[in-house]
Amino acid sequence: MFVIAEIAGKQYKLEKGITVEVDHLKDAKEGDKLKLDTVLLRSNGAKTDIGAPFVSGAGIEIEVKAHTKGEKIRVYKKKPKKRYERTQGHRQQYSQIEVLNIK
Repeated sequence: MFVIAEIAGKQYKLEKGITVEVDHLKDAKEGDKLKLDTVLLRSNGAKTDIGAPFVSGAGIEIEVKAHTKGEKIRVYKKKPKKRYERTQGHRQQYSQIEVLNIK
């Protein structure tokens, strides 16, 4: 059985027992267990339910394992002959979640 769920504005294909890295969940702390009902599609092989926009009665239970950061990205801008140079860095924050149960 798998579901396609919307988490933090993006869609993820989730199955029971897998660990996924999603965009940072601000309200959740490490070790928190959450119930999400933003399931767009649910399939068990023989039957597929498609939501409009969400599947009614479907949900997933997740546990937040850790909050991490991605690799540093350097953004360099330069305009020739104008003495303009800028370097900016960015590290995206992520949350690692584990899918405990699918309803």
